Amino acid sequence: MVANIAGPDLVIVLVVIAAVLIGGKRIPQLARSLGSAKSEFEKGIKDGAEPKPDDAQQDESAK
Repeated sequence: MVANIAGPDLVIVLVVIAAVLIGGKRIPQLARSLGSAKSEFEKGIKDGAEPKPDDAQQDESAK
């Protein structure tokens, strides 16, 4: 009963509460901004993982 609270019923209740608090018109804007933030974050992670040519030159000159 209480242990099975994380089911689909909880998701429906949270969506209804969000619609009431935030407003139905702003939910699509919020979803778009979250999506763009996620893609920018992933882009930053990808760019940060690749060494830049300038960094490699600085490492060689430091030796």
